[in-house]
Amino acid sequence: MTGTVAPVEIATPHGPARITRHDAAEPRALLLLGHGAGGGVTAPDLVTVTRVALDAGVSVGLVEQPYRVAGRRAPAPAPQLDAAWLAVAESQRGELPLLFGGRSSGARVACRTANEGGAIGVLCLAFPEHPPGKPEKSRLAELEAPAVPILVVQGANDPFGVPEPAEGRTVVVLRGDHSLKSDMPGLRAAVAGWLPTVVG
Repeated sequence: MTGTVAPVEIATPHGPARITRHDAAEPRALLLLGHGAGGGVTAPDLVTVTRVALDAGVSVGLVEQPYRVAGRRAPAPAPQLDAAWLAVAESQRGELPLLFGGRSSGARVACRTANEGGAIGVLCLAFPEHPPGKPEKSRLAELEAPAVPILVVQGANDPFGVPEPAEGRTVVVLRGDHSLKSDMPGLRAAVAGWLPTVVG
């Protein structure tokens, strides 16, 4: 991708994280994207969103949590994930406004840290509203926490649930499941339509 920078390790309270920057030619903002619990930053939806963002003049930083950098698949506890994410965000803070985002677990981290991290918007790919088959264990409070615009892109058949739209929260439901692989054109259109409303 245009303007790709080699991955850089960032010190966090829980070990080194890693960020791979893709810089737009004349960036208007920087979108930090986190991966899912057991996946990485090469997930198809993250790759697609990176391309869409660059086309919209938004640079992207693909963030790998310390547990992934250390070679572990099991995610760290939420407080560790959030602290590491905020450390990476602080390392990238500059003249560009920051957007937070990610897929699944990464979307949860983005929501929980958006206010403290000063994000101007949050992009949630396949937000896991509840564990599969356990709608009573709702995580909706995390999705309701950010005081900034939110876009949720969700598969209609996602076993982790499909959040409802709300004030300040746009929800786009695509065909398919938690992977969002089934409707990449829909994903591109949703993100391409939302980004300009946040970054101007």
